[in-house]
Amino acid sequence: MTVDATTTSAEVAPKPELVTLTIDGTEVSVPKGTLIIRAAEMVGTAIPRFCDHPLLDPVGACRQCMVDIPDAGNGRGFPKPQASCTMPVAEGMVVNTQLTSPVAEKAQRGMLELLLINHPLDCPICDKGGECPLQNQALSNGPGESRFTELKRTFPKPVSISAQILLDRERCVLCARCTRFSEQISGDPFIALVERGALQQIGIYEQDPYDSYFSGNVVQICPVGALTSAAYRFQARPFDLVSATTTCEHCAAGCELRTDQRHHQVKRRLAGDKPEVNEEWSCDKGRFGFMYGRGDDRVTRPLVRRDGVLEPASWPEAIDIAVQGLRAAGTAVGVQTGGRLTVEASYAYGKFARAVLGTNSVDFRSRPASAEEAEFLAARVAGRELGETVTYEDLESAKHVVLVSFEPEDESPIVFLRLRKAVRKKNLKVTTIAPFSTRGSDKLDATLVPAAPGAEAAALEQLDELDSGTVILVGERAAALPGVLSAVASRADATGARLAWIPRRAGDIGAIEAGCLPGLLPGGRPVSDAAARVDVASHWGVGSLPAEAGLSADEQFAALADGSLKAVVVAGVDPYDLADPEAALAGLEAAQFVVSIEQRISAVTERADVVFPADLLEEQSGHFLNWEHRAGRVKTIVKRPVSPMTDIRILAALSDALGSDLGFRAPKAAYADFTELGAWDGARPAAPTVEAAPARGELVVAGWRELLDASQGNDYELALRATARPTVARVSAATAEQFGLSEVVTVEANGTALVLPIEIVADMVDGVVWVPMNPGSGERLAATPGTPVHVTAVTVVEGASA
Repeated sequence: MTVDATTTSAEVAPKPELVTLTIDGTEVSVPKGTLIIRAAEMVGTAIPRFCDHPLLDPVGACRQCMVDIPDAGNGRGFPKPQASCTMPVAEGMVVNTQLTSPVAEKAQRGMLELLLINHPLDCPICDKGGECPLQNQALSNGPGESRFTELKRTFPKPVSISAQILLDRERCVLCARCTRFSEQISGDPFIALVERGALQQIGIYEQDPYDSYFSGNVVQICPVGALTSAAYRFQARPFDLVSATTTCEHCAAGCELRTDQRHHQVKRRLAGDKPEVNEEWSCDKGRFGFMYGRGDDRVTRPLVRRDGVLEPASWPEAIDIAVQGLRAAGTAVGVQTGGRLTVEASYAYGKFARAVLGTNSVDFRSRPASAEEAEFLAARVAGRELGETVTYEDLESAKHVVLVSFEPEDESPIVFLRLRKAVRKKNLKVTTIAPFSTRGSDKLDATLVPAAPGAEAAALEQLDELDSGTVILVGERAAALPGVLSAVASRADATGARLAWIPRRAGDIGAIEAGCLPGLLPGGRPVSDAAARVDVASHWGVGSLPAEAGLSADEQFAALADGSLKAVVVAGVDPYDLADPEAALAGLEAAQFVVSIEQRISAVTERADVVFPADLLEEQSGHFLNWEHRAGRVKTIVKRPVSPMTDIRILAALSDALGSDLGFRAPKAAYADFTELGAWDGARPAAPTVEAAPARGELVVAGWRELLDASQGNDYELALRATARPTVARVSAATAEQFGLSEVVTVEANGTALVLPIEIVADMVDGVVWVPMNPGSGERLAATPGTPVHVTAVTVVEGASA
């Protein structure tokens, strides 16, 4: 029998050179360079293995995948069994696996016997028990009884590699998966194999914990229970868990995750297998950040304000009071949707604002924003579909990637991993326009183009290596820097480079496509276009839509403060994420009526007149659109009773009480309505043209939100929060000398201050101080990148208490 393992469809690229060999009597043709273990998989034979992983370089560490390669008269044979995970196929080679060769079977049984000599028999309490390759292979390929009667080797346990990752050394089979992942994939080589022979084990640097945003992956790929996580250790048995795939809610990467729940409570999340997005990896925030809804601050019942105090109420009472307040405001109502919403929920809010409340004042940008950004999103992001946009595959195939106002390791970790993969495998060139070369940039071997915040546009103009093989990635931080988005768009047009905007939050692309912008209807239709308004109104079955441009999030808060806006509906917005938190809070205080649809008590709910409890992501279904505009399914993991409810059901109930029909009550119907409307095929707005702002002040602030910061998504997972990186202020040596800065500094802006230890960065731009925008500890600085700040040295008295 002959099996052709190559594709039969027409290929754009030339077909690879094929090699024909025989595996267990079956002749197979595979591309030259294919490893024997992969060729065996193509004919349906699974060769036992521990160290082998398709996304890691082969190493041949465990020797469990031994096969017999006899001499077939062509010089391709070997006198002893060989590791199939490191040996490429050869023309005419004959391979016999454990299924047909007693030699291969004996070699594999012998390796298992050696591995089990010192391996503890603690399967009943091991986290890997029930899903352990060592268990499975010992049963299928190992001896029935042990000949070893001496004492097994033991070690003190567990060893804390970090606050999140724990090591049981006696379980380790020395497969080196964890060390290879750390070195090859994430670029964080803080664990290694030490000693030799029978003493060989995983070692750590005592003074340096395993500092990686991707540390949870080593637990998932460990083939035994040697590496476990503090979050899941002893929580459940694998066979007691109910699993479902879903899409991560923490950033715009669109990672597929496997969520495991027991007794209606999520116990763990693992990286799913989605080769086109996150392959088989996830960041620690996506993996461990699912505890945020388990605190005492969870909103589970409607609340209404009586005599200045929020009190529990029934759903009918809360809806009636909300309707009275919204009716009293007329069309002087704003809607703010935040970044936690699925595309279905965002679509519901956009339709509720325009078709029910009669206002275009709807905005998802609960963060620093600008009119320039709104124009850029309308012209360059909205109305796109997967295939029209830059993709992960494009990042890997590009010759050159330029990062502008974007730090991928912190702001989109899977983008970082894909860039690093392309740098290692295909020699991708990465250029970063930033104040200094970050740790992530160093791991990408990125070329630094030094630029203070606001000077990115000028720096981009100086790059002369941009062409059609270049991809420019710009982050949402550019919204606070006048002229940068305009320059990025203009430079891409002039050079033929491809351009992608990567937001930080999972719901942002879906919110744009759903029309949660003051000047944008669903599918990228401009509010200013009469034909677009007619198109949407016809689809929604309403007479007309408001033609007057709406207010942005910042403008809504200002209008609430001056009384021109009477009421606001707020969902998932943290005022402290905005450019001016105090102005936002003042607007809420002055508002005639505030409706909050929220999962947890917040600064908004504390100022609301009515609070509706909303489902957590694990309690609802829907879709997220990632930065590629790729739809990722969100599945219901845990089913809840009537309260809380999904945002869509709450909006549908309010619409009914207001005398309108939202048109849907469930995510499935909302998604069908959204996709049926589709993208706009008319004229799109022109790209913005805004001049870059001049440098302001002697010292300007730079910064971004680090992955593990003070956001609510990281709450209640103590081990995860403990792995956050130290909070520091960074300056150049010349700036430190000029301002007399050493050891500790105070950074002040708009009545807020951070007291931070200082770090001198060799390649940093002068006149700039870097601080984290939302540090995991301490106060936030009320400043956006590019604004002037006041920095002073703090005198440290030896022996003084904190």
